[in-house]
Amino acid sequence: METKNREKMLAIAAGAALALLLLNYLVLSPLIDAWQSRTKQIKDLKDRIANGTMLIRRQDTVEDRWDYMRTNALDSNPTAAERQLFTAFDHWVTKSGATEGSFRPQLQETDDNYSTIDCRAEVSGDMQTLLHFLYNMEKDPLGVKIEAFELTSRDDNGRQLTLGLDLSGLVLPAPAQ
Repeated sequence: METKNREKMLAIAAGAALALLLLNYLVLSPLIDAWQSRTKQIKDLKDRIANGTMLIRRQDTVEDRWDYMRTNALDSNPTAAERQLFTAFDHWVTKSGATEGSFRPQLQETDDNYSTIDCRAEVSGDMQTLLHFLYNMEKDPLGVKIEAFELTSRDDNGRQLTLGLDLSGLVLPAPAQ
């Protein structure tokens, strides 16, 4: 009799283990995965709410910055924008006393929201003249950014320098009316 009881107990234990295994695979694992997924969604939503709240608090600052950028962006017409950038470059050169080397603008279409005019320019002069050129450029409210620059000496003493600039000018589309 003991063997039959032992077999019954083993069969019951095996059945219980199989039931627990099926419960784990069919019920517990999907519930845990769903719980973790919802926890991640809740965290993402809380982060988005916090970000939105921060933007609402900074609304005036963001709008002022956008108005400044829109006001000082280059003209939406590419030809006029290149002319505007060249006029500003010529003004910086003239005001600083530097010698203009080259100026090569090229329109870069990025997407529907904005474009840039990338420009390779060179100016020459002594250190003080080039510093004055950079100061005039930085002081100008025009939407131009220096992407890269290189400074090379044209003589052994380093008194005649050439400043090569990679500039980028912001071009926003004309507002729809």
